[in-house]
Amino acid sequence: MTDAILRRPDVERITGLSRSTLYAMMAEGEFPKPIRLGKRAVGWRKADIAAWLESRTTDAA
Repeated sequence: MTDAILRRPDVERITGLSRSTLYAMMAEGEFPKPIRLGKRAVGWRKADIAAWLESRTTDAA
C-alpha cells in the first residue's frame, strides 16, 4: 500500500505551522524531513505527519 504524499501547502494547513516554522523545526530535528520528489520538489508522507501530530497531542497531555 502506498502512502499519500502531501505538498507543503497541505502540511501547513494540516499542522497550522508556517513555512519558516516548518523548516526551522526540521533543522532542529523536531519535524519530519520531506522526501525528494524531483529536482525542485519535495513532499511529506501523510503517515509521518499524522504520527508527528499524534506525538504532539500526547506530549501536551
